[in-house]
Amino acid sequence: MDERIIRVAITQGDTNGIGYETIFKCFAEPASLELCTPIIYGSPKVAAYHRKALNMQANFSIVPSAAAAQDGKINLIAAFEGEVKVELGARTPESGAAAKQALDKAIADFATGQYDALVTMPMDVADLDGASSQADYIARALGVTDDCMQVFANDSLRIATATPACPVGAAAVLISKESVEGKAKALFQCLKRDFRVNNPRLAVLAYNPQASTEENEAIAPAVEQLKTDKVWCYGPFQADDFFSQCQHEHFDGILAMYHEQAMIPFKMLTGEGGCTFTTGLDVPVVEPAFLGKTEVGSADELPLRIAIYQAVDAARNRANYDEPMANPLKKYYHEKRDESEKVRFAIPKKHEGEGK
Repeated sequence: MDERIIRVAITQGDTNGIGYETIFKCFAEPASLELCTPIIYGSPKVAAYHRKALNMQANFSIVPSAAAAQDGKINLIAAFEGEVKVELGARTPESGAAAKQALDKAIADFATGQYDALVTMPMDVADLDGASSQADYIARALGVTDDCMQVFANDSLRIATATPACPVGAAAVLISKESVEGKAKALFQCLKRDFRVNNPRLAVLAYNPQASTEENEAIAPAVEQLKTDKVWCYGPFQADDFFSQCQHEHFDGILAMYHEQAMIPFKMLTGEGGCTFTTGLDVPVVEPAFLGKTEVGSADELPLRIAIYQAVDAARNRANYDEPMANPLKKYYHEKRDESEKVRFAIPKKHEGEGK
């Protein structure tokens, strides 16, 4: 990929929330504008209100479209017309509707390839027409829900789930050999293409504290099939032993069976910042994980900064990965993996029997 500056779209989020505050703080450093060209989808009037109310120094340029965005500046697109009453720190129907309008405008430009990556600021999922998250809403709008998967990522952990966010009991019904295989392969490909991990090692977690129907009939057979398919996969591991013994440090990615099984360790192990990365879409979609201060006036911009770093890296990683894959040399189809790889990816013997 050429070294042009990556164009990152950023939605404003809830107009009463921390969106503009963290955006202005993030790009207060001139060096931030050398990393990417930000294109904010929101309201110039709301942005100006936040700037004045929070007594912040921030300059932005109003542009008619993403195509008109200028490098070295904070570009802002008016995603909707009309006035929006701002009540800092309060959730109102009006603020939620404005957040959704900004997201809709960003999705429209997403579909026509006007930027390289999308970062979404916080808004209430109740305003997303039944979607479980902003990523889910984006995927539904683009009609690609089957191929999408969220990966919760920080400096030491990349974890996804085999089932969507739902009650734990309902997740058991959704676990099958095919679903585990499909999600593991999607995570494997995401690590290679978006995170630039050449030969990812995956850990698969068990659903139950002890081996039961899900493990014996779905998860364990899926792991064995994945190995046959050259997906370097191990498990199933009991989640409590796996994380308490720091076994996650030996793997590039982890496939949990349900939402809480992934989110509890992710939040516990996320220090300075993490993000939710959505793969399976034409451009990377990243949401900052605001796990610290989220009060208006004292919000921490670091999670947004980390999300932007991840978005920029993923955009470049994808381009660099896809370019040679478009016209691979014929011999690549016939090359065999060196059997020594199996030794390199093997788990120490003391871990193999644990959690089974």
